Amino acid sequence: MRGDGPLVIFYADFSCPRCALAWERLAAAEVRLAFRHLALKAKHPRAVALAQAVEAAGGQGGFWELAAALYADQGRTEDPHLWAQCERLGLDVERWEADRRSEAVAARVTRDVRDALRGGAVATPTLFADGAMLAGPPDAAWLATLAADPSAIVDPTSET
Repeated sequence: MRGDGPLVIFYADFSCPRCALAWERLAAAEVRLAFRHLALKAKHPRAVALAQAVEAAGGQGGFWELAAALYADQGRTEDPHLWAQCERLGLDVERWEADRRSEAVAARVTRDVRDALRGGAVATPTLFADGAMLAGPPDAAWLATLAADPSAIVDPTSET
């Protein structure tokens, strides 16, 4: 988790262009961001591998930095590019490589996906704030409402 402000739980996939847009908008907002994986291999073939790569970087304190790098350049997500990113971030690449293939990292990603689906998230990105769900990138109005009064956030999927 990082940042200050209202809590936003962000379910996303590093292969998803709409997630990159949401990431950019959330990075500019005053929110406390909790990232969760919604890596669906059927939708994006590299989704699970990238989620595991970022989790492994997190084991060395590089979660947010590798996440930002992947969203900034979604066209370079194959292993040689990941290794280069890890080197640039000062990570121990051999340890990172072992960690990203570990059962513990795979279990973390699987748990996030299961929790997302149980919570009603079926598309990326999906955000939760103050009990309300938003499917898709947040717009300026949603972020302004969140900043002013998080309890005023309305779940567009709920019946009124």
